[in-house]
Amino acid sequence: MTLTVWLTFLMAALLISLSPGAGAVNSMSNGLRFGLRRSASVILGQQVGYGLQIVMVGAGLGALVASSTTALMVIKWAGVAYLIWLGIQKWREPVIAAGSEDAPAASHRQQFWNGVLVNLTNPKATVFLIALFPQFLSAGAPQGPQLATMGATLILVDCVVMSGYALLASKLFRFMTTPARQRQMNRLFGSLFVTAAVVLASFKRTA
Repeated sequence: MTLTVWLTFLMAALLISLSPGAGAVNSMSNGLRFGLRRSASVILGQQVGYGLQIVMVGAGLGALVASSTTALMVIKWAGVAYLIWLGIQKWREPVIAAGSEDAPAASHRQQFWNGVLVNLTNPKATVFLIALFPQFLSAGAPQGPQLATMGATLILVDCVVMSGYALLASKLFRFMTTPARQRQMNRLFGSLFVTAAVVLASFKRTA
């Protein structure tokens, strides 16, 4: 992969990560409530889920899943159900005192697996990667190193962008000085999770 091709792919990866989606909502939600440092587990989990998608596509499993209507529908509706569950949980989340260090939080393990499932149960990512990778692959060069380079680029960029979302959201916490404001923000993010579920439910692959 030449430098020019990689830089073009880097720009594509940046635009992909900046696009609003369930991962961005999840990162901002955790950043707002727990700050950047305590959101690291969920961001790491999202990258593992993303990485598994990349490996599946690279190994050809992604194409198999994308070609199976049943497999794609199972993954799709599992993702829809999970995002709706996250939305309900966020809507019902209790408020905390501003500046409190005793905010109820999920364990790092729970946050990690939350992140994994958010990205892993998104068939749009599989179909998208199948469409994206061939645009940048050189037929005359070994595909393994090229796929590894693109996969590492996607994950690194997404990790930086999700961390940025979490950091920006964490700065809003100082404004959440009343239970009413916190409750409104919880309901906003809960609604965004459900909106992401609706978008995923309306996803239809092209023939």
